[in-house]
Amino acid sequence: MLRFVDTEQDYPAQRAAAERVRDFKEINALFGPEGDAEQAARCSQCGIPFCQIHCPLQNNIPDWLRLAAEGRLREAYEVSSATNNFPEICGRICPQDRLCEGNCVIENGFGSVTIGAVEKYITETAFAEGWVVAGQPKQETGRSIGIIGAGPAGLAAADMLRRKGHAVHIYDRYDRVGGLMIYGIPNFKLDKHVVQRREKLLRDAGVQFHLCAQVGDTITLEALRLGHDAVLIATGVYKARALEVANHNALPALDYLISSNKQGLGDDAPAISAEGKRVVVIGGGDTAMDCVRTAVRQGAASVTCLYRRDRANMPGSAHEVQNAEEEGVVFNWLSAPHAFHAAQVEVQRMRLTSTEMGGRQNAVAIPGDTYRIDADLVITALGFEPEDLPTLFNTPELVCTPHGTIAVDRNFQTALPGLFAAGDIVRGASLVVWAIKEGRDVAAAIHRYVMASKVKAA
Repeated sequence: MLRFVDTEQDYPAQRAAAERVRDFKEINALFGPEGDAEQAARCSQCGIPFCQIHCPLQNNIPDWLRLAAEGRLREAYEVSSATNNFPEICGRICPQDRLCEGNCVIENGFGSVTIGAVEKYITETAFAEGWVVAGQPKQETGRSIGIIGAGPAGLAAADMLRRKGHAVHIYDRYDRVGGLMIYGIPNFKLDKHVVQRREKLLRDAGVQFHLCAQVGDTITLEALRLGHDAVLIATGVYKARALEVANHNALPALDYLISSNKQGLGDDAPAISAEGKRVVVIGGGDTAMDCVRTAVRQGAASVTCLYRRDRANMPGSAHEVQNAEEEGVVFNWLSAPHAFHAAQVEVQRMRLTSTEMGGRQNAVAIPGDTYRIDADLVITALGFEPEDLPTLFNTPELVCTPHGTIAVDRNFQTALPGLFAAGDIVRGASLVVWAIKEGRDVAAAIHRYVMASKVKAA
């Protein structure tokens, strides 16, 4: 260990931009055994591991880095998977530069340990060697849990609850398992087989999936509550945040990404293509980066990203911004949409002012300073808001916060007995890693609840 003093930071090979924009395949290769061990050995094994502290899952990162450096990959996987149900997914899509790697103590001066790439290599090796198996319970409890939503929070909760011996049923509106990991995130960041591989493990463990199940329509929330000892709402948030510009013709990001992902999956679905078009994407988060990079691969004539703040205040991953720039995306910083015209967007120039909560600077308009940009397709990626679940589920007694998220107590329990909620539908739109964290935590709370009850499911 402590090799950071004589070994430079390195990442796995990345396909050249000119090559990778021709397809939707993942752009990063895996480390080889030597590269993985060499980079893992750069860890300083510090007394206070800030990488672990800033990981939502509190992953024991220094421990599995040390094991990887010593070539003990099976043990490294066991440590990694002990706190993370889907390390191969987090290794691909977590914004490590804002979490573990961004808080590595050797970052200043030496470059952080490439934690995400090592995590991905460890888990892919575990799958290749057959070390990853379905989690089978030691005995059945006779309790039954219903989960609404097959995204990361619901899947993580299902994994933990099934391991405890509960019967687990997942209900999802879509025809595939994975939520936004399937329909929202493009393949060049997370190939679909990675999610489907985990789905198979959950099925092998005995988790039962009920797809194309519209709670509130094809099945009622009341029926689910009557049929299970506890129910978890883990629907995520899908409603696009509105663009406050009159008479705009912009397309919500999720509509665009779902269309692209369904095409990639071979579905006979209406296509929304950027081919030959001048594309403008409004927003600065990871969803915006997914949109601009998808448009490039669809053959857009040009792709421009408008963001109201500057690069330093951008909420998305710095790596994603760099990848987009390499692929030909143009970023117009300090720019916000002001009005829409025929095949053009009128853009308002902005300036930064005071710092808001969270560390980013506020942006205000510069009066009278606008310019126009040509646009055949405008996509808004301004974030997501929760749907009106009390109305959707026909359950007005379901209490929500002023932000529209579901109100829960410290045990993730809603105002209704035996009904729990976790993930984005509680905390608001966030990262997959946070959804996994809350899925694990709510599973522990549900386990305590159903085991304390004397009534078992029929």
